Amino acid sequence: MNSNEVVNSLLNLKPDSFNSPVFLRIDGDFKIKVYPESVCSLNGSFFFIGKKKDKKFLWIISSGEKSLSDDVFAGSIVYSLAIHLKQCPMNHTNADILRVKFDFTRPVLIGSQNSIGLGDRLGIAGPGHLRGIAGSGIKPILAQQSIRELQRTQRTPEEVMDAATWAVFQEGYRDGFGSDADHLKTYDDIELMHRAGFTMYTIDPGDYVDNAADSYSNEKLKDKLAYLPWDELEDSKIKALSRYSGKRISISNHFSLCPTEEDVARALVKYSSAIAHTTKMYRYLVEIIGEGAYELEISVDETESVTTPFEHYFMVNEFNRMGVQFVSLAPRFVGAFEKGIDYKGDIQIFREEYQKHLAIAQKMGRYKISLHSGSDKFSVYDVIGSLKDEGSVHIKTAGTSYLEALRTVAASDPDLFREILDLSRSVYPVEKASYHVSANLSAVPPGVDCDNEELLKLFTQDNARQVLHVAFGRVLTLKNDQGEYLFKDKILDCLTKNENDHYEGLARHIKKHVAPIM
Repeated sequence: MNSNEVVNSLLNLKPDSFNSPVFLRIDGDFKIKVYPESVCSLNGSFFFIGKKKDKKFLWIISSGEKSLSDDVFAGSIVYSLAIHLKQCPMNHTNADILRVKFDFTRPVLIGSQNSIGLGDRLGIAGPGHLRGIAGSGIKPILAQQSIRELQRTQRTPEEVMDAATWAVFQEGYRDGFGSDADHLKTYDDIELMHRAGFTMYTIDPGDYVDNAADSYSNEKLKDKLAYLPWDELEDSKIKALSRYSGKRISISNHFSLCPTEEDVARALVKYSSAIAHTTKMYRYLVEIIGEGAYELEISVDETESVTTPFEHYFMVNEFNRMGVQFVSLAPRFVGAFEKGIDYKGDIQIFREEYQKHLAIAQKMGRYKISLHSGSDKFSVYDVIGSLKDEGSVHIKTAGTSYLEALRTVAASDPDLFREILDLSRSVYPVEKASYHVSANLSAVPPGVDCDNEELLKLFTQDNARQVLHVAFGRVLTLKNDQGEYLFKDKILDCLTKNENDHYEGLARHIKKHVAPIM
């Protein structure tokens, strides 16, 4: 096959289904499984993702007289007759180069557009995520991982970013994706994620929220007010109380806030230290990155005390006073947003409160309302969809994608899944401590008690979903005495061999999340 024939064959590859690999034959038995949507050209060369013996590589083809020997991508020329063909590993070095050469593989600022965070704990879910949001108009935040998740999975921010880059390139996605350095608590957290090129920073001041403020006696409340960090807040107790107490705050034609002095005092005690901490984190971001080069989200969702509409207004007004600019806010909503299952609570009350939070956001700066622990909150999405004309939203998911990966494992390698299930059951009592879950472990059977069909039914049961959900760190990092992963490599191998099933199942599941708000 001459060079023109190879290039024409590459450009005319058509998948049987969306971006499923198809063969490109180079010469004789030399053939590559190509992902057709990845094919693109630059300076006379063609780039694409393709499989050789079930392992993915970046491939570069040049035709005619052009040689690839001086190309900057790390790799080796494996064919050089009618064409020049270079095989390059999909590693960090080449991901960095790819982000320079192809700007659509770099994360961008998303702004106020509706968006969904798509955490990927295994580093291979990105293509399924992109297929899930296709046609929705909702912007994906592909590189999303919290410091807690990084620690539990033993991944680096660079690995998270690289996985998003390769996914975007493989799928030929060119509409812009975001990257979220999630639940940051310290300056060191910010620096770690900044070095990897993240564009969105979610500050989590939950450790500074006084959850007991709702129940303090008036005497205790006065004592607490006296010792708030007034200097850091550039404020005083008298000024703060007078700014809000007894004032009628018009939010919309049909909604006003009328806080009493006690309401204001409780809001000050509950959130003032969190506001001071967030302001310091924000100013540090500005110092090391610069204004306008990133997006900020503020999250107080992982707290025990519900954020009332007035407290939402109070926080945002104080952030505005302190010059803190942000694109989204995650309040602590009424009801329970537990991991991996639908919303627990009165959905009508949630609707009424959510509508108020939307109105405040529109009044105070048109930022997005963010829902963390967004995995599988389908009843909530119906509410959000019915109010989508009243404001914009950001939804965060992560654990649900891990569960969909395990569902593929359960369908294709039941015995492997039984082992994962049993480990998850054994570590649940410890791992649940840092998550909002309520699973009853006794309701989750051991693997030996389940036939293959019953294993798949576990993914429709709340107790089993939560037990599997919170054990991901142990499942993905546990090693034997020889230093080999007990499960991680087997899971990745299983998902590689059943890639289309994994992608299709994940895409279907993500579509259920975004369909109501399209």
